[in-house]
Amino acid sequence: MKKILLSVFFVFVVLPLAWFLFNQFEGDTPEVSVELPSTYLPRSYEMNLDIKEQGTGLRRVFISISQNSKEKVLVEKLYPFVGYSGFFLGSGVYNDSFKIQVESSKYGMGDGEATITVHISDCSWWGWNNGNIFSLEKKVIIDTKAPEIEVLSKTHNVSRGGAGLVIYRLSEEGIQSGVQVGDHFYRGYSGMFEQKEIFAAFFALTHLQGPGTDIYVKAEDVAGNISKKGFYHYIKEKKFNSDTLNISDSFLQNIMPQFDLGEVEATFDSSENPLLSKFIYINQKLRPMNIDQIFKPVGQTANKVMWKGIFLRLPGAAPRAQFADHRTYKYNGKQIDQQFHMGVDLASLSHADIPAANSGQVIGVDNIGIFGKCVVIDHGFGLCSSYAHLSNISVKTGDIVKTGDIIGQTGSTGLAAGDHLHFGMSIANTFVNPVEWWDPLWIKNNIDSKINEVRQEISKK
Repeated sequence: MKKILLSVFFVFVVLPLAWFLFNQFEGDTPEVSVELPSTYLPRSYEMNLDIKEQGTGLRRVFISISQNSKEKVLVEKLYPFVGYSGFFLGSGVYNDSFKIQVESSKYGMGDGEATITVHISDCSWWGWNNGNIFSLEKKVIIDTKAPEIEVLSKTHNVSRGGAGLVIYRLSEEGIQSGVQVGDHFYRGYSGMFEQKEIFAAFFALTHLQGPGTDIYVKAEDVAGNISKKGFYHYIKEKKFNSDTLNISDSFLQNIMPQFDLGEVEATFDSSENPLLSKFIYINQKLRPMNIDQIFKPVGQTANKVMWKGIFLRLPGAAPRAQFADHRTYKYNGKQIDQQFHMGVDLASLSHADIPAANSGQVIGVDNIGIFGKCVVIDHGFGLCSSYAHLSNISVKTGDIVKTGDIIGQTGSTGLAAGDHLHFGMSIANTFVNPVEWWDPLWIKNNIDSKINEVRQEISKK
């Protein structure tokens, strides 16, 4: 009988009590994710916390920021016991999150080092009923001062569809900076001068941006403080040509089979003229995707000037189309599309040798849709030249080329009706007028003289 009573006592009292105590003394620390914009913090920012507790539930959350003798409690929350829940005696709250707006200047804290403290405990009886504790002290830098910008280059004349160069000095390191032109941003780079604080940025106006476009230098530090600095500039108006291209059945029959559009091909079968429908799709939908492919490797641009002097033009070539020509496409006298031609078409002998327009590094070699076989050369600081419709390519990605080195031969690959070179100049992700870069006077007045003037000013100090 005693054995039975002992067994019953063991099963119904000892085991449950042992199980309860085992769980109540659980030793798992709450999981906490703390998210800050960076180690450098601006005047106002948001701090996010996510907490996961797997055991007895949350007991207390304490978050503060302190600097020297000043402390501001950002969050202090107690979770009351709700009694027995499952196998635990605790709060019953296992997850919580916080979005905390921190404004250090309102707490009387200035720029400099500060400490963010996070202290979170659960309802475990571990540690003499203090619970399992997550504790974090994170050193941060309060930075509320925007970087200072000093524009060093003097005059900046730029045309619609053209390029410009601005040189400036920054007061801080580790800053993202460049030139804002309307809704386009052109990154600045150090490396043109020995002084690391001096930056240079090539910028551009698209063919659609003219007088009245906002242009200024913009700098943002790691804390998110932003400075803007205007500079003297004059925007020249420029008109571009219009052209009409008549699309023939022979062109469609010769060119369209070269393009494999995969599953999209079937959508043209039900149209009255499948080849024409395919052409319109390529001209409207594939064109912008192919332009993005041209620009994709430009992110690898070097922060050094690899080119010198004017850019070469295809020798003995006649122009067939100009930069920013507004093209109207017609079929049987009816308008079917409109596009802009973002380069210069140059025709010479069939399969003529193509020289590198200037020194640089090959960053793109590919067969790109409407552009056919294509080469992209980086000349540094975001300035690139591109060569399209080639019949043959004689360079590979990574090759260093000098002015005049043969990179391939002209052809009619892609969306080309005849053998020619489509030559483009670009800054970051904007095509610019190549004619400027062929002009020695333009190079002297807009690029070389600015660099030399800044060098002279620096040498005087």
